[in-house]
Amino acid sequence: MLGFLPAALRGIIASLILTLNTLIFCWPLFIGALLKAALPLQGAHRVIRHWVHVFASTWIAVNSGWMRMVQKTEWDVQGLDKVNLNDSYLVSSNHQTWVDILVLQHLLNRRAPFLKFFLKKELIWVPIMGLCWWALEFPFMQRFSKQYLAKHPEKRGQDMATTRKACERYKTNPVSVFNFLEGTRLTAAKHAQQNSPFTYLLKPKAGGIAFVLDAMGEQLACLLNVTIHYPNGTPSFWDLLCGRLQRVVVRFEQVEIPSQFIGKNYDQDDAYKLDFQQWVNQLWEAKDAQLGRLHQEFPPTTPG
Repeated sequence: MLGFLPAALRGIIASLILTLNTLIFCWPLFIGALLKAALPLQGAHRVIRHWVHVFASTWIAVNSGWMRMVQKTEWDVQGLDKVNLNDSYLVSSNHQTWVDILVLQHLLNRRAPFLKFFLKKELIWVPIMGLCWWALEFPFMQRFSKQYLAKHPEKRGQDMATTRKACERYKTNPVSVFNFLEGTRLTAAKHAQQNSPFTYLLKPKAGGIAFVLDAMGEQLACLLNVTIHYPNGTPSFWDLLCGRLQRVVVRFEQVEIPSQFIGKNYDQDDAYKLDFQQWVNQLWEAKDAQLGRLHQEFPPTTPG
């Protein structure tokens, strides 16, 4: 434990460990990606994918180590005991900060199949990490506006094609496909700009998970619906590095995916699209109410 050190010094130490950890474990991922390209055999791909995930899980485990080292965080977690490594999941969560990602990786690492995040296409250019995400077969998405699609109709359905291609690779191994339904981190400015009807959430975007259900719905055991609450306020990534993440409350809920939503075309079936959006909105209303209860049950604590 480094709790006796000044917060800034803890942040520097944790940053150095994170950087070194990434520089070490990126190489097995790069080598695995090159081997998959050189060996066009599905059996070889399954073996390589397994070992790539082993190295990536070890990277996450080291991150969990420095998170414990900089400060003892109090975790209040429910529902995680029902998650296992043999089932495939569609995972979604509310999104407040980049810390959400490390929280989810910390809790689900080696308890659920490796998390595959849907990422914006531009993120592939992030130094080192972009190549790591590519090597781990994260799907990179490019969303087009209605105005752009009106001028370039040939681009319509490109996201669906990208999703299908990514999900085809997931059929040989259990996987956890992750998507932040809000599409971006919650801030007061974004909440006001959207005129969001929810107290603690932005409006959900149903298209992303609808594409996943279209591509691989029959493979998924359920929707793993995650709710994250930080009683002492939303932490920044620097807060996490400095050991200022005192308490985290997380609730996991396994939600059955209605059979009528599997294998449907979200872009071309208006009736299905409306029904699916209503289902997602109901999930979001329940999550907003749950966050309200968590705010009352877990008020801010005084730093110890």
